[in-house]
Amino acid sequence: MYWTLELASKIEDAPWPATKEELIDYSLRSGAPMEIIENLREIEDEGEQYDSIEDLWPDYPSKEDFFFHEDEY
Repeated sequence: MYWTLELASKIEDAPWPATKEELIDYSLRSGAPMEIIENLREIEDEGEQYDSIEDLWPDYPSKEDFFFHEDEY
């Protein structure tokens, strides 16, 4: 399983919190790349809910990771 910014951004707008099956369903309906669906299927879980993309990919960069200050523009 691997994540990239491009792949993770495709499910960033998923209806969180969501289970693994709900995320797979969302990915299929939204036309996400097969790599996302394969990544989600590889997750070993017991029906738990994920609150955000950070639960799937802890290193997902947040807005603070980019040195862009919206209030300056």
